Amino acid sequence: MRTQLPLALIAAAVVCSHFISAADAAARDRVFVASYGNDANPCTFGSPCKTFQQAVSVVAAGGEVTAIDSAGFGPITITQAVTITSPNGVEAGIVPPANGDAITINAGASDVIQLHGLTVNGSGVGHNGIAFNTGKSLIIADCVFRNFTSEGIAFFPSASSTLRMSDTLLDNNADAGIYLVQSGSGLVAAAFERVEAANNHNAMVIQGSSVAAPMLNVTIADSVAANNNTGIVSLTATGSAPVTVMVIRSVVANNDFLGIAAQGANATLLVGQSAVTGNASGWEVFGGGTLQSYGDNKIDGNFSNQSAPPSILNK
Repeated sequence: MRTQLPLALIAAAVVCSHFISAADAAARDRVFVASYGNDANPCTFGSPCKTFQQAVSVVAAGGEVTAIDSAGFGPITITQAVTITSPNGVEAGIVPPANGDAITINAGASDVIQLHGLTVNGSGVGHNGIAFNTGKSLIIADCVFRNFTSEGIAFFPSASSTLRMSDTLLDNNADAGIYLVQSGSGLVAAAFERVEAANNHNAMVIQGSSVAAPMLNVTIADSVAANNNTGIVSLTATGSAPVTVMVIRSVVANNDFLGIAAQGANATLLVGQSAVTGNASGWEVFGGGTLQSYGDNKIDGNFSNQSAPPSILNK
């Protein structure tokens, strides 16, 4: 004879099943990695996964990946909106394979990617710290990108996109700390605050699109470009879209070739309330570029070009 379960017990089982499903859904909105994790785990706090790539593959779009402890969590390819974060006191590292990129971003046109508290080390063999190709926006805070054979950050959006970066170190990269290229016809803009680029070949290079495109506008504030070969450059090729770089309240110091420069007929660099010192050349203009000062800088102690650049009104 078949025994029937009381209706109350059946109802309780349904409720418990509901809560388990809700907990699982919440875990996928926020997932975790740890040095002791395993990629076969569900990536919950109590059962974390081992690599950022596995965490990114299971987190919900727009969700968050959090490192529980200090370790290296492997390279990542990101194709959706996500936040990857390392809390204070936790050093979450990413080391790419030889000749590979640490973080590759191929996200959708409406996707925002946020990176917080990461240490990204190329160890002299990784190609780029970040290779950004597509996505609505990239936000970087409290990160380190060092020791890459090419760029610390290669931001080459093929469509409209923005970059915001703060409290970040770009150190000892063989080409540029940050190389931003408007590689398509979309609207691209960037803002850097409290960013230090040191010991790279080029500190920060901003390049306009080679096709018809809206002006590329970049602001660099309260930042440092020091001990590189070249400091901060606004660059366009012949016939390229216009690019304007504003440098404000920043230090450009002790660069072996030059401090600040504008190269190309549609390239503009504006500088105000900044110190340009100890460079082989304080400032340069190439190929019809425009470099202008708001008249409130300290340009001194350079081997050449210590006089003020042409002025622009403080408005």
